[in-house]
Amino acid sequence: MMRRTTVLLADDFAPWRSMVCSQLKTNSDFKVIAEARNGCEAIEKAGQLHPDVVLLDVGMPLLNGLEAAPRIRQVSPGSKIVFLTQLHDDDIRTAAFAMGADGYVLKSNMAGKLISAIQAALDGRQAMHTTLSPSLVFG
Repeated sequence: MMRRTTVLLADDFAPWRSMVCSQLKTNSDFKVIAEARNGCEAIEKAGQLHPDVVLLDVGMPLLNGLEAAPRIRQVSPGSKIVFLTQLHDDDIRTAAFAMGADGYVLKSNMAGKLISAIQAALDGRQAMHTTLSPSLVFG
């Protein structure tokens, strides 16, 4: 039996976390092992659990996702970081990759893109939703 990909989901909006968890449960390859409500919790849980993937919102309280990403890299260097955000902004997307992101997916297009973005990150490819196209670009 193949090992399931472990996921830490960090977002401050509980109904959104619930929806993402529901989507991931439809794919038996993924298991959400923890949730975090802010960047500080995300760093703490990533350091304790060392998930395969951290789904990280940009706009969270206490410590936002951009600030949390490099710290998550320090405490869990093997974790892939995929930003899942509502911010459709080239500067923020560029900053996310500069802070160590492996992927960047807009929440508005999550339904068709999340699993592909996670898989691309796990395969060592960057996945991002571009402002030019509603599709993922794999590099």
